[in-house]
Amino acid sequence: MELLLCSIPMKQSVSLLPFFKTRAYTRDGGRAGFTLLELAVVIFIISLMASLIFPAFYGSDDKIKSDARKAASLLRYLNDNSISAKETYPLKFDMGEGELSWKGPDGEKSEKLRSLAGVYLQSKGELKKGEVTVFFGPLGIREYMAMHLFEDEKEMTVSINPVSGRVKVAEGWQQ
Repeated sequence: MELLLCSIPMKQSVSLLPFFKTRAYTRDGGRAGFTLLELAVVIFIISLMASLIFPAFYGSDDKIKSDARKAASLLRYLNDNSISAKETYPLKFDMGEGELSWKGPDGEKSEKLRSLAGVYLQSKGELKKGEVTVFFGPLGIREYMAMHLFEDEKEMTVSINPVSGRVKVAEGWQQ
């Protein structure tokens, strides 16, 4: 099989046969194997997909970080919406049930945090039992607050600063 290029005269023909013979062929003309480049591309695609998929499976076991992210998101949400809407939104902590319930712009909602261990308020100190309600007013939260989360020997703290409105998630037990 010899292919000729149209623009080259017949005497100076170039054979493309060596380019086609880089692969092994079976007797009936089909391919017998893969090139190294094809294998490398397939392995790269599989490893890329694995790096995206596997952390989702292993990350689901880390419940305390998930709870900390939920709590931080809720504190930011209530603080920002109370300031922008000039409304007061309550956030109630039920330590016995590990439940947060709040009234926000979308109505009343609640969320269970399996790892809720306590709440520190500047005015009341550390609270580990019972219920406490914190209010987010038209100027945001009124006092420094820290939520303590504990699970499987891991501790995390989610705090909100009343001056800056900044929510911070930190590992360990902090006030």
